[in-house]
Amino acid sequence: MVPAASHPHHHDDAHGLDHGHSHGHDHSHAHVHDAASPHPAQDAPWSILRMTLAARLSAALAVCAVLWGVVFLAMR
Repeated sequence: MVPAASHPHHHDDAHGLDHGHSHGHDHSHAHVHDAASPHPAQDAPWSILRMTLAARLSAALAVCAVLWGVVFLAMR
């Protein structure tokens, strides 16, 4: 018996013929666009680029403190 994936299928989306058997996939192309029409920019709820320098430094210090806490707990 020959596996179903080994026989060639020639698909043409415009042929309109019903083969009478399932190919295991559909021909929907719901998300297709070229590079000339990229997605529109979406409003980000939070961005590090909008933070002030003081806020960035505070966040970096907080992250460092948490990571050092993890290190000290691992060493216990």
